[in-house]
Amino acid sequence: MVLSAVVSSLLLSLMLFVITTFDVGSLIVHAGDYIGATAEVKKALKVEMIAHTVGSIDGFLLATILLIFALGLYELFISEIDEAKKSGRSSKVLVINSLDDLKAKLAKVILMILVVTFFEVSLSMTFLGALDLVYFALGILMVSLALYFSSKSSH
Repeated sequence: MVLSAVVSSLLLSLMLFVITTFDVGSLIVHAGDYIGATAEVKKALKVEMIAHTVGSIDGFLLATILLIFALGLYELFISEIDEAKKSGRSSKVLVINSLDDLKAKLAKVILMILVVTFFEVSLSMTFLGALDLVYFALGILMVSLALYFSSKSSH
């Protein structure tokens, strides 16, 4: 049963990598529209292109979560991944010793997805008053604290 979860997660990860890569290719193709646009249109296109870029980062991060999850399940329940343990390039990302290790690695990537999503939403925000700016500043503070405490937990 665990093997079916591993294979399914790997296939989903591969699918997300491919889909997001096509999205990036589409974004590159439409970048030419920016060159011939007027100043007003350029501003709107720039915000839209940045939002799509951030969305692509989100897609790659989600694909990475699925990859880490699949390989973590494999290592915990089926067999160790000898290549990951031998490789100096893996930097211990794929070495999972317990369910707590897997949860910690997934939590860090999920936190990064939330940070990226916060940034993506902030691009399209309109501020109607001072209270909106205060809420936005509090959101930035919360994101910063989450990143700070997650980096401290690894030490």
